[in-house]
Amino acid sequence: MAIQISPSILSADFAHLAEEAAAVAETADWLHVDVMDNHFVPNLTLGLPIVESLRKSAALPLDCHLMIEDPDRWAPPYAEAGAGSVTIHAEAASAPVRTLREIRRHGARAGLALNPASPVEPYRDLLGEMDMLLLMTVEPGFGGQRFLDVVLPKVRRAREIVDAAGGSVWLQVDGGVSAETIERCSDAGADVFVAGSAVYSADDPAQAVRALRSRAEEAHRCTT
Repeated sequence: MAIQISPSILSADFAHLAEEAAAVAETADWLHVDVMDNHFVPNLTLGLPIVESLRKSAALPLDCHLMIEDPDRWAPPYAEAGAGSVTIHAEAASAPVRTLREIRRHGARAGLALNPASPVEPYRDLLGEMDMLLLMTVEPGFGGQRFLDVVLPKVRRAREIVDAAGGSVWLQVDGGVSAETIERCSDAGADVFVAGSAVYSADDPAQAVRALRSRAEEAHRCTT
């Protein structure tokens, strides 16, 4: 289980996204793009045109997290635009299996996200349709929120379910991930970590990524 860090540009300087992406290009694995529509969540952020532009300038693959209504319609275009990974919310999708397959058909990794109150068990049989399971560790919609420890038991259950199915699905956590919380997430079984403020509020974002990775890897070694 390799540790991966995906800095969220939701916490970056939107006026200088290319430079902010470049700041973590040598140390991160992905660039996390939070897409919000002011309907599924109470905020409006980046959309498809920004993703298309970032794809041309960013060295890292784009990890697009769609917090939007009707992802069945909008997710495939993000994969077509060159995103390396496209994640939809189970709470918003009407046809998740079809949509996950469409994402894959267009060459991207397919992810399914669950809000803090959504249980993992009902989606056990969909593991074969996804490449990543994302568990929100805050309520979606805003960056900089406080980490919800109540989600950690769900992370552990998800790890057990993924391992029982063969362990090929990545387990991502998103929300409040920082130097203070990443070890708990790694210990619970997460292997992909979205970090926004913890990276882009640091004086040296690249070093912040290194420090987060080191903490997650240390916690992982202690549990294996």
